[in-house]
Amino acid sequence: MTAAPPLLTGLGPVIAPHTRLVVLGSFPGARSLAEQQYYAHPRNHFWPILSALWEIDLRSMPYQQRLAELLQRGLGLWDVYAGCRREGSLDSAIEDARPNDLAGLLRQAPGLRGIAHNGAESARSMRMTGALGLPVWRLPSTSPANAAWSFERKLAAWREAFVATGVAA
Repeated sequence: MTAAPPLLTGLGPVIAPHTRLVVLGSFPGARSLAEQQYYAHPRNHFWPILSALWEIDLRSMPYQQRLAELLQRGLGLWDVYAGCRREGSLDSAIEDARPNDLAGLLRQAPGLRGIAHNGAESARSMRMTGALGLPVWRLPSTSPANAAWSFERKLAAWREAFVATGVAA
């Protein structure tokens, strides 16, 4: 019998009162946890998608400057799980998941206009986030494991949520 993987703790929310759209991932991958940065894997499409939507090079900015740029533009980041057990980075390996307080999103961001789930595992919480009475999108995962979607196809899907909430033109 092998021991269960240790309990991992996720990253804190990047949310401000004026946040209009929150992107919810499932749980940070191993690289993101090690670096304490959302979407730290170099092949993840998250930062390139935002760079294309906003026509700025976020990847060349220091991480704290990226977060400041997100908040200034009305975008927030968080995950549906506060903690879990998992070996590796795949969502399919998540066990003993402990949810974040998604019901409290409107207290943290009273200006919220929508919620975007980054990938299928995050989207499993759509019933809860939909109960907040805001538009909710299930977006294709930006993970490098989601090779079925091209960058251009992901970008088009993400653009819809960003334009609808006023986070991108």
